[in-house]
Amino acid sequence: MISKPALYALCHAFIEQRISAARTAMQAAQESSSSETKSSAGDKYETGREMANAERDRNAAHMQQAQQLQAELARINPELPCATVRPGALVSTSLGRFYISISAGKLEGAEVFAVSPAAPVAVALKGLRAGEEAGFNGKTVRVLAVE
Repeated sequence: MISKPALYALCHAFIEQRISAARTAMQAAQESSSSETKSSAGDKYETGREMANAERDRNAAHMQQAQQLQAELARINPELPCATVRPGALVSTSLGRFYISISAGKLEGAEVFAVSPAAPVAVALKGLRAGEEAGFNGKTVRVLAVE
C-alpha cells in the first residue's frame, strides 16, 4: 500500500513536470518568434510571429493552471489522518482508490487516482466515512476505508 505522503510527492512531481513542459514550450515559442525574419512573402513574417506568440500565450495559460494546482496541493497536509472524505483523504471505494487532492488522473506507479475535490466522484463521496454509501453515475459506491 502506498502512503499519503508518497501520493502527495507523486502529485507534486506531476505538477513540476507540467510546469517544466510549459516553461520549455514557452521558451521555444519565444525563440521562434524572435528568429522570424522578414521575407519576400510579405505577411508571412507577421503570421509566423503571431503564431509563435499565440503558442507562447497558450503555454503561459498551461503554466498558470499548473501553478494553480500547485497552490491547491500546498493546502493539503499529507500527514494528517482523515476520518471523512475531504481534501487530503485517501479513499478506498468499491470503484477504486482516490486521493482527494488535485486533478492528476491515475498516478504513475500507484493504483490510485488523484482527483480534485470538485470532481464528481469526490463531490458524491464528500463527508462520508468508511462503511457509508453514495450514488454516483447511477451506481452505489461503498466507502471501504478513509485514511
